Parts: sequence; structure tokens; C-alpha cells
Amino acid sequence: EYILRADSFATRHHSFLLDFFSLSLVSLRKRTMSTGAATGTTKGGRGKPKATKSVSRSSKAGLQFPVGRIARFLKAGKYAERVGAGAPVYLSAVLEYLAAEVLELAGNAARDNKKTRIVPRHIQLAVRNDEELSKLLGSVTIANGGVLPNIHSTLLPSKAGKNKGEIGSASQEF
Repeated sequence: EYILRADSFATRHHSFLLDFFSLSLVSLRKRTMSTGAATGTTKGGRGKPKATKSVSRSSKAGLQFPVGRIARFLKAGKYAERVGAGAPVYLSAVLEYLAAEVLELAGNAARDNKKTRIVPRHIQLAVRNDEELSKLLGSVTIANGGVLPNIHSTLLPSKAGKNKGEIGSASQEF
């Protein structure tokens, strides 16, 4: 039941998820704090200094993906008139899970190829060898990913032991 709901959500918002997922993989880095927030002063020295340090919604939720940025994207995208407080947190958690899953499998593929750097080929191998990720990203083309190594069984040479026993027999049976 849960999987059906997740699939229907994924198909409805497939383009948004893929756009943001690729954007997040590329631009995932921690932003440095400004000097004004570190010293406790406000902009231009006006007003009272903050009593406590501000805490991001991502750190409150224990996530690496930016909750505030996803909330901004959800509002700007006009997917609905209003966006609840929990929606960007939930979507951040889902995207972070997907990113972690893809990166873990890609890291395994890189290690199998005796490499220390993940390249698009490793991501392609990871996604296409996983049944669920392949279904989710079925219509996605990964640039410089290549294809899965596959040779059809009829194109492979026949076994030598098989031919020795059949010398003199007819090639087709009726």
C-alpha cells in the first residue's frame, strides 16, 4: 500500500523530483556562516543583537539537504496554493535518502572497478542494476553513463564439448 502511494507521488511530481535531485547532487555543500551572525550583531549594527543563535530547519530535522531551499522551490513552483510546514522537511528527507542510496550503490560500483572517484558510469551501473531505482529512473538518460554490459546468449560461441558429441548428426530435427 505504501509503495503504491509513493509511486503515484513520484509519477505526479517526477519532473520536480528529478530536477531537484540532480540539482542537489551537484550543489550539495555546506554554506559558511556570515560574520555578522557569528558575532551576534545584526545587519548594519542596527537593532538589538540576537539572544540565541539561529538554528536551521535542516539541523532541527537532522538532515543535510536544505529544508528552506526546498520550501522556497515548492512555493515558487506553484504546485499548490499553500505549502505546509512539514512538506519541505518530508521532501528533504526523501531526497536525502534517495541521494544516499544512489551514492552508496555508486560507491560500491566504483570500488568494484578499483576506483576511488565516482563518475557517471558508476552511477549508471548502480541505478540500472537496482530494480527499484531502475524503475524510478527508467526514462532518465545519465550523460556519459554508457550502457549495461550485455551480450545476447545466441551471439555467444557454442560450447566445444557440445559439438564433439553431435558429429555426424543432422543439424535440424523434424
